[in-house]
Amino acid sequence: MNAVPLRREQGAALVISLIMLVLITLLVITALNLGSANFRAVSNTQFRDEAIAAANAAIQLRLSNTFVDVPATTTSAVDINDDGIDDYNVRVTPTCVSAAVAETADPSSASLPPAMSLASTWNTVWDIAAEVNDDATGASVVVHAGARVLLGQADKDVACPDIVVAP
Repeated sequence: MNAVPLRREQGAALVISLIMLVLITLLVITALNLGSANFRAVSNTQFRDEAIAAANAAIQLRLSNTFVDVPATTTSAVDINDDGIDDYNVRVTPTCVSAAVAETADPSSASLPPAMSLASTWNTVWDIAAEVNDDATGASVVVHAGARVLLGQADKDVACPDIVVAP
């Protein structure tokens, strides 16, 4: 009988298997890192969009109330997802930018209150800044909105005292 001499294995299969295992592990770790980075980016975008929505809601709330009674900075708590828990605190600061005597009755002011005559009616322009800083998510935005508010002489003098009207 002719016997074939047995060769001892050199361990090449084991070395190649270990190298492949390391490469597959590196691929999995890279995929997980990329996935978590994408998740963080999407989360940051969502938090920013929610903060902008909260700022816009606070501006609308401020405009829906009697505007000149409280022209100073106010803070509004906004529940963005209607779960009964306030999600964002928004600081709203209206600033009177300009005032001009109303020349004619605009369509929106055709039915002026009896106390306001056209001669004592002012078109005032406001910059309303809403600032959101959320410590939980790190979202920070400032949203500006403009508004024209028709005011009587007394309200204009209180709300826009520093505005000088050119003759």
